[in-house]
Amino acid sequence: MSWLNEVVRPKIRSLFAKRDVPDNLWHQCPACQQMIFHRDLEAALKVCTHCGHHMRATAAERLSWTFDDGFTRIELPKVPVDPLKFRDSKRYTDRLKEARDSTKMEDGLAVAHGTIEGHKAVVAVMAFEFMGGSMGAAVGEGIVAAAKLAVLQEAPLIIFTASGGARMQEGAISLMQMPRSVIATRLVKDAGLPYIVVMTDPTTGGVTASFAMLGDIHLAEPGALIGFAGARVIEQTVREKLPEGFQRAEYLHAHGIIDAVVKRTEMQATLARCISLLRVKEAA
Repeated sequence: MSWLNEVVRPKIRSLFAKRDVPDNLWHQCPACQQMIFHRDLEAALKVCTHCGHHMRATAAERLSWTFDDGFTRIELPKVPVDPLKFRDSKRYTDRLKEARDSTKMEDGLAVAHGTIEGHKAVVAVMAFEFMGGSMGAAVGEGIVAAAKLAVLQEAPLIIFTASGGARMQEGAISLMQMPRSVIATRLVKDAGLPYIVVMTDPTTGGVTASFAMLGDIHLAEPGALIGFAGARVIEQTVREKLPEGFQRAEYLHAHGIIDAVVKRTEMQATLARCISLLRVKEAA
């Protein structure tokens, strides 16, 4: 009896025992609603294998997709926390703590330097996962730091934008980052270095109204929302129905506002080609 209890019964129970299965093995495309196995989605760089929809990506993912192996992230300047002692339904300090805990980032920008298919570059990536990629003092300081690093290394500056606009919890301080980011791009251009902007979904508000529209070359991912004010606000202002696809990357490309719509799987090669073309005089 002991043999049945101690050996046979546990083996039978193990065969029929409920096994813990991770809940993130499959992802649903928000566009076509198809399910995609997580390894297939990773291999496709978060592009739906059924309809080609480009899902939102983290700053860390974009850096790894853009650089060759061996890139280096830099520590960005510290800024005063909650300078206005702002509070809405939560304290601003609490919102920052939640965002930092969930993203493992200090704020909404990551900056790194390395090579892109052998071409050295400085890349800044806005993190939409950090409070909607809103631009506050920390993001402004990060863009200035990225520009200075590009000048120091005599390397092109590439910025991936993804933002809902200014960070309301910092009031006028957030709005001051618009002219500061413009000055940062001017530093790069005055040094004769390429400045390339890659607009991802979404790129709106004060980011669009400042450094995002000042690149030597403007690229965008397919389907990316790009604009200043929202479509509903514009419709209410002009009192007209907006065209289909208004403020999407393809519409802006057709009207000459951006230079090219580039698939994510082709972005690294496209950036390398742009750098090569813009720096051909120096090579000669």
